[in-house]
Amino acid sequence: MSLFKKNRRALLVLEDGSVFEGSAFAGEGEALGEVVFNTGMTGYQEIVTDPSYKGQIVAMTYPLIGSTGVNDEDMESAGLHLEGFIVREYQSHPSNWRMTKSLKAFLEDAGKIGMEGLDTRALTRRLRLSGSMKGIISTLSRDIPSLLTKVQNAPGLVGRDLVRGVSCSKPYRWEKGAPETVSLPVGKSPGKLRVVVLDCGVKYNILRLLELQGCEVIVLPAGATDSQILSCSPDGVLFSNGPGDPAVLPYIVEAARGVIGKTPVFGICLGHQILGQAVGGRTEKLRFGHHGINQPVKNLETGRVEITSQNHGFVVVPESVGEQASQTFTNLNDATSEGMTIAGAMSVQYHPEAAPGPHDAEYLFSEFAAIMKKQR
Repeated sequence: MSLFKKNRRALLVLEDGSVFEGSAFAGEGEALGEVVFNTGMTGYQEIVTDPSYKGQIVAMTYPLIGSTGVNDEDMESAGLHLEGFIVREYQSHPSNWRMTKSLKAFLEDAGKIGMEGLDTRALTRRLRLSGSMKGIISTLSRDIPSLLTKVQNAPGLVGRDLVRGVSCSKPYRWEKGAPETVSLPVGKSPGKLRVVVLDCGVKYNILRLLELQGCEVIVLPAGATDSQILSCSPDGVLFSNGPGDPAVLPYIVEAARGVIGKTPVFGICLGHQILGQAVGGRTEKLRFGHHGINQPVKNLETGRVEITSQNHGFVVVPESVGEQASQTFTNLNDATSEGMTIAGAMSVQYHPEAAPGPHDAEYLFSEFAAIMKKQR
C-alpha cells in the first residue's frame, strides 16, 4: 500500500530552507508556526488539545499516530489551538471503544492540517541540532522560495502574547468535570477550599485534580487583576500553563505580585515563569524546548527523581531570582530550573497533572491542598 494513501501532497518548509515532502492526511491550505517535536509515545489527543501549543506546529517522534481515534474524556481544552500536526504515519482505520471520531475528522472539524509521510527522524534531528524554528505546511503551493519568504516574514514566539487567544472570556466554575459560567462575586461552597485559577491556557486535568482534592474551583480570565482575584475570597490561587513568551505578560506578573503573601499560590509551567518574574527574575528561550512525557527531574529536597510530563520553550533563569526564591527541582537532562518556592508560593516548570504522562508528581496537588488547609 502506498505510504501517501492517495492524500493531497504537502510540503513542510523550515526557515533555514530545509524542505520535507509528504501528504496531508487531514485538511488543506497552509499552516505557519514554530515547529517543535514531542517525544511522547501516547497521549496525542491530550497533546493536540493542550492550549500551550498555540502558535506551534507539533511533530510526533513516535511513528504511528491515530490508532485510538478521539474521545470525549481525554480533552484538555474545548478545542484545538496548535497550528498544525505532523506524524510519520497516520492510522487511517482507528478503533477504540471510547472513540467518537477519528483524529483526521477531529483536525478537519477545527480547520487544522495534519501531515504524514515525511521523515520525522530527520526532522527531529534537524530541530535538535539547529533548534526549534519557524515553518510552514502547505498543500496549496510547491513554490519553495515563496513559502520560505512567508516563513521568514512570520512572527516567532518571542515577544508574542498568545495567552489572550486561549484564555476564557468569562469566569466559570469547574464542577463535576465540566465548566459552568458564573457571575462575580460567587458565593462560597460551605466546607470546601476555594481555588481561583488564572486561566492562561489551563489544561482541564489541572481542574480535575483540584476538584479531586475536594476544592471548589473558580476560573478567571488571564486579564483578571489581583483585586479581582482576591475579591473571590480564595483559599489559594493557581497560575496555569499557557502559550507564548512569558516576558510580555506584565499584566499577569502584576496580578501575581498582588496575591503572593496574601494567600497560598501555586504556579504550573507558564505560571512558574510568571512567579519567577514577580520576584524580579527573568526568562529565556530554550534551544528546542522540552516537549514529551519522559523528562527526569530531581527533587532537591528529597533527592528523589521523578519522571515528568513537560511542554515548554522558555525557562526561568535561576540566578535572576537570587535569594527571592529557593530552587526545589532541577532537570537532569540540561540542569534547567524545574521548580522553586517563594514565601507563600510554590511552582514547577513541568506538568504535575500529566495528561498525558506519568503521575509521579501528582502529589503536588495534595501538598497545595494541605498548605491551604493549614493557612485557612
